[in-house]
Amino acid sequence: MKPVHFVGASREDLRDLPESVQETAGFQLFKVQQGKEPDDWKPMASIGSGVQEIRVRDDTGIYRVFYVAKFQEAVYVLHVFKKRSQKTARPDIELGQSRYADLLMWRREVGL
Repeated sequence: MKPVHFVGASREDLRDLPESVQETAGFQLFKVQQGKEPDDWKPMASIGSGVQEIRVRDDTGIYRVFYVAKFQEAVYVLHVFKKRSQKTARPDIELGQSRYADLLMWRREVGL
């Protein structure tokens, strides 16, 4: 089973969400760790190659988890946020892209 690594403040962002959302997102990430697909997801090529988003909906709102699982060593969580409109906000896209670029740079530096 792959470990989960959080990029930037994504762990703190997840912890700031309602407990029910944390539990659902955590369970979906556990499925990804096992090599399975989450229940509700879609590819996010606009963030980067292999990036996907887990979609979580509950009584408090709609939430998203950007992650990449294509690397052999780990599942990387790039960004966690509450979605406030139909379309994903530009700042959320840009933060995901920035963290993905940081992840790729770090992987090169450590020789992965």
